[in-house]
Amino acid sequence: MPHCVRSVAPDGGWGWMVVLAGFVQTALVFGVIRSFGVFFVEFVEYFRAPSSTVSWIVSLAVAVLQFASPVGSTLSTCYGARPVVMVGGFLSGLGLLLASFSVHLTHLYLSIGLLAGFGWALVFTPSAATVSRYFEKRRTLAMGLAVSGAGISSLAFSPLFQYLVDLYGWRGALRLVAALSLNLVASGALLRPLVLEGDPGPEGQAAAAKWSATLATLFSLELLSHRPFVRYVLAFVLVDAGYFVPYAHLVAHAREVGCDEYQAALTMSVAAVADMCGRIFAGWLADSRLRGRLLHHLTLWAVLTGASIALLPLGQSYASLMALGLCYGFFAGALVPLQFTSLVEIVGSGRMLGAIGLMHMLESVGALLGTPLSGWLRDLTGTYAASFITAGAFLLTSSLVLATLPDYFSCSRPRSRGRPPSFGMMRRQPCLGQSAAEM
Repeated sequence: MPHCVRSVAPDGGWGWMVVLAGFVQTALVFGVIRSFGVFFVEFVEYFRAPSSTVSWIVSLAVAVLQFASPVGSTLSTCYGARPVVMVGGFLSGLGLLLASFSVHLTHLYLSIGLLAGFGWALVFTPSAATVSRYFEKRRTLAMGLAVSGAGISSLAFSPLFQYLVDLYGWRGALRLVAALSLNLVASGALLRPLVLEGDPGPEGQAAAAKWSATLATLFSLELLSHRPFVRYVLAFVLVDAGYFVPYAHLVAHAREVGCDEYQAALTMSVAAVADMCGRIFAGWLADSRLRGRLLHHLTLWAVLTGASIALLPLGQSYASLMALGLCYGFFAGALVPLQFTSLVEIVGSGRMLGAIGLMHMLESVGALLGTPLSGWLRDLTGTYAASFITAGAFLLTSSLVLATLPDYFSCSRPRSRGRPPSFGMMRRQPCLGQSAAEM
């Protein structure tokens, strides 16, 4: 631990190495998840199982990633982010390695869904919270750069995984992916601890680690009484119910409309390039001096992402799928950094670690049910049209929930330190078209 206590976030310095670590971690977590559509096709053929059954592999992994996030938050509070992320990286690699020996779908549920998913939970939440602590003025841009790793890795991973499957079969490919995932251990070593004013001292950290500490304190359960936070989480339950559907089924949909294996994989790669650009652009735009709060940016990208997913069934040729995948990737990527930086407006930066973990745990319900639901609709209707339309509707509904947050139509950005901001007492600035008399 560093000996000096900083009064403010450094907004640079070693923070950029933390951003680099976050970049590698999102690449090796969400890049792998996004590219798993290549293995999805292989699993359906090898195990001769319906799409809805195989869909539970990725869905369970994402749900465990989110549901176990409070565990990562709690362990990071007690022991620091660095060792927790390194252990998570080892577990994710081990899970993927064990999956390569599977002889039944249940083995994939346990190895990828539970073990790798739990490892990913220990990686992502502490990493995202550490990036938020190192930056204040450029927080959204830093977060956008950190999470853009998923876009770049998806560009490479989809065709790479297809090539590895063709060369070594799905078992050999999974073993190589497991070896690649062990780089999470090295990236975790870059997460140098940072002490800010207002953080608990060594005595407070020791007290948090004692058995006498309550679960409510460790898991930040007091946030469940914070109504804006609960509504924010509800919005992302709906987002997650639709957001991950194209990752699991876009490759399969492309194969159904006549694309070959590499064309289908390239469709996801194009979406991944757009995703990376969207994340960086959204971070730059949110940190600019444009009017409006981060919540307004978040709502815009949620609406555009939902609309782009709902339009995916119109892609009945390789060219049209590439165009729609490009739009979907850009909008979906722009949504990601805003989820975490907008949360600062709700709970304050001092409670980000616990808030991210609790939010991920609660929103796991959407991730758990969304992909299997889309697989069930595919088995029921014979196409993925209903699956994509339903997924898009979930995101459009989430934007309506975001609009119910307190002072949503105010353009003032609340200061994001310490405790959750008091919405009722915050000085507000009217948005365009809103007079002072309406406030």
